[in-house]
Amino acid sequence: MAIFRRKIYEKIYEWKERYGGKYALLIKGARRIGKTTVVKQFVENEYRSAIIIDLSEADEDLKNAIANNAGNLDRFFLYIQQMYKTTLYDRESAIVFDEVQLFPLARQMIKHLVADGRYDYIETGSLLSIKQNVSDILIPSEEMSIDMHPMDFEEILWTQNDDIPLPLLRKAFEDRSPLGAGMHKRIMSTYSIYMLVGGMPQAVEAYLEKNNFDAVETVKRIILNLYTDDTTKIIMDRGSKARRILTMIPSFLSKHEKTFSPSQLRKGSKTREYFDSVIWLKESKMVNVCYRSSDPSPALNLDLDENTFKIYLADTGLLITSSFDSNVGDRDEIYANVLKNKISVNKGMFFENMVAQTLVSTGHKLVFSKFSVKDSTNMQEVDFIIANGKKIIPIDVKSGASGRHVSLDRFMKKFSSRVGTGYVIHTKDLRVDGDIVYIPVYMTMFL
Repeated sequence: MAIFRRKIYEKIYEWKERYGGKYALLIKGARRIGKTTVVKQFVENEYRSAIIIDLSEADEDLKNAIANNAGNLDRFFLYIQQMYKTTLYDRESAIVFDEVQLFPLARQMIKHLVADGRYDYIETGSLLSIKQNVSDILIPSEEMSIDMHPMDFEEILWTQNDDIPLPLLRKAFEDRSPLGAGMHKRIMSTYSIYMLVGGMPQAVEAYLEKNNFDAVETVKRIILNLYTDDTTKIIMDRGSKARRILTMIPSFLSKHEKTFSPSQLRKGSKTREYFDSVIWLKESKMVNVCYRSSDPSPALNLDLDENTFKIYLADTGLLITSSFDSNVGDRDEIYANVLKNKISVNKGMFFENMVAQTLVSTGHKLVFSKFSVKDSTNMQEVDFIIANGKKIIPIDVKSGASGRHVSLDRFMKKFSSRVGTGYVIHTKDLRVDGDIVYIPVYMTMFL
């Protein structure tokens, strides 16, 4: 598999320099996101030696060595050095527990390993907060965690050695100045292809190698099938519910009312019946969940309605594949028509999913607002809200011409004392209209 430059590498390096020997590092992310690849690259580059213990392939002898030697680490270290034919060096070596959720006792052992202090420890995994993965262990306090996400636009540009100047884009965003038609068109074209391919490393690799969407689709379908199969691991009927939710996300997002509605899954059902399944999907990192706030403030967590939410797929490329799953046509032809707006499809849902994906990857919690106003009997909605210092920042997403934004205007009027700049994210060049800044979707990363 290709080795791509990933931003998380620098975060891992920062952990090593500041906290190695004091805390283990836990890297969380969806399957096929590239966790193992980047960790392997890191330990090979930054340590004298390393042992990577793949717990998805661990035999009973190895599991017993982990389970029974927390009080005898000398014996454990001798065992794994012999097993992996690798010498470990004090303060110069790392041990990796890959897919640690598959054997929770390895995670519990971290407490003793860190206290011993001889080596550094990195764990990778998903579903790490699910009850069945933590119910019988003591979660170590000597553990730091970071989330890993699909490849973002900047990482995609790195893979292509593209000379699109990110500092120029940031400067244009900060100065509120348009890029100009030529530059904007070029960047938007590259970004649109990124949206179709997505940010799963294997899909990106397939596109770079084959330069066609059929090869990419094969990879993305395998990943979606893998995610669907994973839902069978959930106990009772929560798995079937999670699987149904996962396959219905395109349908949810294609509607004007995107809020999760259990009646679309089963007539007469209630949202609470699906809570556990939604949480499982969220913890798996397959989806991003956006909660409602009706009275938002800079402390966004104080007014979240966790009974009302929208669900986005964590990777927009996977959303597009899921949306066209029943179409047997040639993918290069289909996606060429999507790019040229020659096919009837709700592109707005793809751009909205892309904005959600980008906000999450840059550290924002997803929040939207649904609120009432005096001069309308209809509920108003703003797609996303983020907090910045003393102010909240409302965001509307438009897939095409973006002249009207009634809900955004009403939001800014109703919450005027709390609101900073309002943003419309669209597919056109940057422009400013009063208190509203229109930014191209590829600048979402700068919010």
